[in-house]
Amino acid sequence: MKVRQYRAVPGRRDQFRFDPVAVGHAECAAWVAYYRRDWPRMLIGAVGMIRHGFALGPLGDIVGAWQVMLANRAWAPWPDNDPESARSHMSRFYAMANRSGRVAVDPALAARLEVQWWHVHRRRQHDASVDQNLLVDALVRLYAYVYSADQATVLRAAELRVKAMDLSDMWVCNGCDLQDPLLRSERHALVASFSALREAIDRLRSSNHDG
Repeated sequence: MKVRQYRAVPGRRDQFRFDPVAVGHAECAAWVAYYRRDWPRMLIGAVGMIRHGFALGPLGDIVGAWQVMLANRAWAPWPDNDPESARSHMSRFYAMANRSGRVAVDPALAARLEVQWWHVHRRRQHDASVDQNLLVDALVRLYAYVYSADQATVLRAAELRVKAMDLSDMWVCNGCDLQDPLLRSERHALVASFSALREAIDRLRSSNHDG
């Protein structure tokens, strides 16, 4: 497939620094709502993820979060989900992120990489023999593409996010109790993951500027 090349709006991509603590907390809230099939709360969590992770503007944050929520709702049923619809909604989100200057990607390819890790995670949820490294690799490919980073630099961020997924899966198996202490551990793992990702991106930008 021919990949179209995109360029970020000059200056804006390098100037923006996402907030790993706020993004980690928002994603944890979004995951909780997803597994409880509470779509209004899932949307609220997604708004937080977009606002603190991409800063698309007051309206853009809401519209982008709406696309992310719709993608997750299309993906949620098992086994009769709709991956094509999920990819379509995520592609619209990445197109918005492109226009804002936050990323410079082919939206369709970024969406495919995004939904691919969803697919590997679901396989692992239903088959304990699926190697967690497959999930780590899927996240590494997404991060490396979206942030134009070397795969080795985003490995730790991917590993920590998979750790958070394992904690989330344990929480689901325990019955999705909002008082379960696993949620605190999951939230901490997500914050650590996004902190590692932020550090990798900052090192990359510093290296590019020095060069």
